[in-house]
Amino acid sequence: MAESRDTATTGRLKKVVIVGGGTAGWMAAAALSRYFDDGRRTITLIESDAIGTVGVGEATIPPIRNFNAMLDIPENEFLRATRGTFKLGIEFVNWGRKGDRYFHPFGNYGQDLHGIAFHQLYLRECARSGAAQAGRIAEYSMSSVAAAMGRFGRPAPGAKSAVAQIGYAFHFDASLYAAFLRTMAERQRTQRREGRIVEVERDGECGDVTAVRLENGDRIEGELFIDCSGFRGLLIEDTLETGYEDWSHWLPMDRAIAVPTANRGAPDPFTRATAHSAGWQWRIPLQHRTGNGHVFSSQYMDEDEARDILLRHVEGEPLTEPRTLRFLTGMRKQAWSHNVVSLGLSSGFIEPLESTSIHLIQNGIARLFALFPDGPDCGLERDEYNRGMRETYEDVRDFIILHYKATQRDDSPFWRYVRDMEIPDSLAHKIELWRSRGRIFRENAELFTMPSWVAVMLGQNIWPERHEAIADTLDEAKVAQAMAQMRAAYRAAADQMPTQEQFLKQAGAWHEGVEPGLAAAQ
Repeated sequence: MAESRDTATTGRLKKVVIVGGGTAGWMAAAALSRYFDDGRRTITLIESDAIGTVGVGEATIPPIRNFNAMLDIPENEFLRATRGTFKLGIEFVNWGRKGDRYFHPFGNYGQDLHGIAFHQLYLRECARSGAAQAGRIAEYSMSSVAAAMGRFGRPAPGAKSAVAQIGYAFHFDASLYAAFLRTMAERQRTQRREGRIVEVERDGECGDVTAVRLENGDRIEGELFIDCSGFRGLLIEDTLETGYEDWSHWLPMDRAIAVPTANRGAPDPFTRATAHSAGWQWRIPLQHRTGNGHVFSSQYMDEDEARDILLRHVEGEPLTEPRTLRFLTGMRKQAWSHNVVSLGLSSGFIEPLESTSIHLIQNGIARLFALFPDGPDCGLERDEYNRGMRETYEDVRDFIILHYKATQRDDSPFWRYVRDMEIPDSLAHKIELWRSRGRIFRENAELFTMPSWVAVMLGQNIWPERHEAIADTLDEAKVAQAMAQMRAAYRAAADQMPTQEQFLKQAGAWHEGVEPGLAAAQ
């Protein structure tokens, strides 16, 4: 007999406590209260207005749409509330060599023919007719073509046109997103408690956390605690001493300086990541401002120089003083220890080069849902959660390392170090497979799909020695004709799209308090 859909709410675990607000805390609260609060389970979130949140993760990847859909959040309402814009991918500048540009699009490249991956046909066409004749691979991506023209079109369900091949995510104000989710969570009976935690109580026998005590003396009991307290890891590290795995030998960036600027014209539908001499700079366009930041390694550059580089390269007037964030790349040795599950910065940190910070929160929540404990005996669920989160973090880690390893730059000690460094065996194997015949294999539930790896490999000038032999089985003239038709179709479709700003206004997703094309600092 099939289990009742209420199985998840009939277990013995009744008190869930979320420590910390911000994006991670309110994402967890909104999701848990949506599915697990049936009146018999309480969800309490503790945060202090006196403790600031990091809140710089304003760019996302396409799975965020699944999270919002799970919570029944209307897309236009969400964009309006968070001053959000659409994101079709990321433009990388100066990564392979100084002066290089390439685009990592969301969505696929072209169309596979007779089961043969499109990029293999592209490689064959480059070998046959020359790269100039074949064109850049970005010309075979609907998202890339639209982004280059500043256009956007939302695919209609079931549509089979070129527009249907667009993949997209969002840029948004993280603090406004947290506030939006807070309203939802409180409407769904999440109890918010204001205050600073000054004491953590543990079971004397098993070591589980049993309660936290606030500065005002209030004691809040729980059976499952979710640590969203940020880099500090109040429960997962300060209390449980889980340990942290340091990945800075592969990713030596340990500082970020962030500053918002006034918009100059309409927002672009993509993120930009520009490499500098010891790191890189992000540019994230919102409706009301542009988010900017310089991620760098303090081993190779001091903070004053990093700030000067950032301010010299922003495009609009700074709206606040720059602020510095310090971090250590890596992850907790256990994301779930005892009865504490860590999410967001409490769980680990990988620089936001591919906009994965919010996704890692989302992934942790989804994994917790799938393994939600119904009592204190949850060793099996805990072990599986930790295995899955490690796999996810390591997959993201390898993809980020690729951007540094796959460089030809030798203009600074930093770039020489990352170019020549030893890398994880898992990534070295992927690069070796690609160099041979352009092969990409997606392992397990790996986040980044074949087009993502193709974009970075080719974008940073790693060309395979040859293409797959099976690509030679298709008729050359017919393949060339099909590819030409694809290029023309993507260009024609983009020509018919509105600009992003026009689309947002027509869809009712533009916030009324933002003057189109300008930067009202809000």
